Amino acid sequence: MDEAAKSAEKAVQYDQSRKWSAAIYFYEDAANIILSLIQDNTLPISYKEKADGYVKRAEFLKTRSNSITSPNVKSKQQLDLERAKFLLYQAFDSDEAGNVEEAVTLYSEAVEFCIKSIKSCDSCFRDKLQNLAKRALDRAEELKELKKISVSSELHLPEVPTDELSQLKLDDNKESRSSHRPTSPSLSRRVARGELLDRTELQVLATTSNINGRQYVPFLTIDLKEKFAYPVPFSDPHGHLKLSSKQLKHLKGWMRPSEFMEDPKVIEKVDSGTIKQTVISDCSFISSLAISARYESRFGKRIVTSTIYPQNRRGEPVHNPCGKYMIKLHINGVWRKVVIDDYFPIGQDGSFLCSYSQKKNELWVSLLEKGYMKVMGGYDFPGSNSSIDMHALTGWIPERMSLKSPKGSDIDSIFEKLVSRFHQGHCLVTLATGNLSKEDTSRSGLVECHAYAVLDMRNVQGKRLLMLKNPWTHLRWKGRYSEKDASNWTPSLRKELSYSPDDAQQFDDGVFWIDYESVCRFFEVFYVNWDPSLFPYTYGLHAMWSAGQGPVKDLYSVAANPQYTLEVQNKNGTCAVWILLTRHITEKNDFADNKEYITVMVYKSGKKIYLPFDPKPILEPIRINSPHYLAQFVVTDPGSQKYTLVVAQHEKQKTIYYT
Repeated sequence: MDEAAKSAEKAVQYDQSRKWSAAIYFYEDAANIILSLIQDNTLPISYKEKADGYVKRAEFLKTRSNSITSPNVKSKQQLDLERAKFLLYQAFDSDEAGNVEEAVTLYSEAVEFCIKSIKSCDSCFRDKLQNLAKRALDRAEELKELKKISVSSELHLPEVPTDELSQLKLDDNKESRSSHRPTSPSLSRRVARGELLDRTELQVLATTSNINGRQYVPFLTIDLKEKFAYPVPFSDPHGHLKLSSKQLKHLKGWMRPSEFMEDPKVIEKVDSGTIKQTVISDCSFISSLAISARYESRFGKRIVTSTIYPQNRRGEPVHNPCGKYMIKLHINGVWRKVVIDDYFPIGQDGSFLCSYSQKKNELWVSLLEKGYMKVMGGYDFPGSNSSIDMHALTGWIPERMSLKSPKGSDIDSIFEKLVSRFHQGHCLVTLATGNLSKEDTSRSGLVECHAYAVLDMRNVQGKRLLMLKNPWTHLRWKGRYSEKDASNWTPSLRKELSYSPDDAQQFDDGVFWIDYESVCRFFEVFYVNWDPSLFPYTYGLHAMWSAGQGPVKDLYSVAANPQYTLEVQNKNGTCAVWILLTRHITEKNDFADNKEYITVMVYKSGKKIYLPFDPKPILEPIRINSPHYLAQFVVTDPGSQKYTLVVAQHEKQKTIYYT
């Protein structure tokens, strides 16, 4: 009974301090203890009324904490003023960049919007709008006068029309202002700097820009000048995203942040602990966001938040009161432009029906998810793995490390490699479970076929430990080194890891420590993404392999397969070479049920290969049904070394496009 009283006291304390999650946890804990004691005849039935009261309060707090609706949303007059300011600031940016015509247009739109808004507002807002209109009008007139002088003193000849895509270079990856993103390998022919894409490659990129029936063209420098300011809030011409059945069941409607948030911001402070998955089956994507947020906090580099536009002069994404955002994603071999509006699905209880940041008023999680889900065909996402999702978010090189096939020594080397590189900021890591029995699920607390973010890895006091996060933000590991493991959490270990199991028991946030031996027992695979800037040289190309080219199976001949010669100048004793093959996918069904098994066979030759095993490839060719296949080898012979790379499939069923 003492335990029930303690839990009830903590519940009330957390309730009064508005810490809803902890209060809910302890109300339910107190109720469960009381009901258990009643069932054992330790307490009389009269205590059931008290337990029911705790349950009701917990349910009320769940509804209250899930609701994102603020009672202090801004009035129409406040929103109009914000939109007018945004129009004016966008005009200032164009003005400073020397885009005179665009600046004049934006100044004019700001003036018209202010005049229209003045008619329906009180004196306080009227004065502010009049001031904004005057500033915009004065500067627009100045620019028009300057343009007249320029026209009269200069001879203007028309520019020759150009198709900007035809001018796209593989190193055309200039970033806005203070972005820290490393160059993507598929866009960076650093060996042949300045080389233009050829006509065949342009055709490949154009063909695979049509994804799920919509065009997502390569992201070019000109897209940094995308227009975001509008007098009327922007609505995506493609309409709302397709919803999953769970979303439809609870949907109240689509709402903009201005309708339910007091002071919307794209980012207040990036924090992996605030990211919450809801009813969408995208645990791999949310785990990717969690480890990206952790990376940004640790290393101070914006690897995912830099892909959200509009941005301020510091390269930070900003809230757009006009409702338009642009997300840059690495899809089908290149960075691509995805335009979205700020409508989000909201449930009957006022909660998000998409993933979100638990920090009130913060939008970055929901915006990135919406951009990715749009390309993937809607919120009814078929599921993925984290290395695919992370590659789309960051362009970092994806690798799959199985925990089921390697020998013991390989298992050890995987951990040693990852823990070293993880703390140098060279890689991002998630873990995934496979199929688990009901007994294992119940005993372990783990979810089968589920992705977990790896927030930390340590080799401490002879113990190999990992800190993981369940993207659901609840349901934790129950085994060794869990928060309830009293024997293994020694005082010295607690101190070294700055971890208190007692504090962790206060409520379940989905974050837990687990030993590596248990990881190898219950998890199936590490998904790792590597920073491409680790490599001093990269080369990328885009191509097509026609279904009618060569035999259906290449068991006996690879003469008709796409082949490439790779020459490596080894000047430093050893040289690591990675080859990433990415198959372009343009349909949701193909993504959900990938039947194309691809690989790259590597030969120490430099000449055309006719027979698949003569000469023998230096890497065992494993064909996998994933969009990405990574081949890795180390060159040890000094000087110029030539290799032949052969693209191969298990059974050619259709034309494929690849990078």
